[in-house]
Amino acid sequence: MTDIAIQWNVSHGDIAVGDADLVTDDGLETAVLLSLFLDRRADADDGVSIDDDPRGWWGDSFADDQGDQVGSKFWLLSREKTVPQLLVRVREYAEQALAWLVDDGVASSVVAQAELIAQGVVGLSVAITRPNQPPFNRQYQYVWSAV
Repeated sequence: MTDIAIQWNVSHGDIAVGDADLVTDDGLETAVLLSLFLDRRADADDGVSIDDDPRGWWGDSFADDQGDQVGSKFWLLSREKTVPQLLVRVREYAEQALAWLVDDGVASSVVAQAELIAQGVVGLSVAITRPNQPPFNRQYQYVWSAV
């Protein structure tokens, strides 16, 4: 099965076009991008009040498995300073967002690493090990709004 490919462009994803046609992929790249860069709903202990927008996708309310959620909580970090603790949380949120790959048997492991590339730019490396498939290693950059 193939999906329309999404490519990451520093701070946003876009549908990939090549030779005047849509580019496709095996679905893993697109699934990883959606998992990382869509906004996951905030939990009660995330410091977002009921009056604020907890974001998330309304379809999570109808997930086959109770508690399944799409996306990551990177949006909660958008106004934080780029200090070492931020990098820890980026890594944790990335691994939380991609944990479904292991839970659903798509991957045997997911490892994320975050580093400060430049002032206000966080680099995220993702390594996914899949049974009987080549490793999936990608690097993404995200421009942080608070510096």
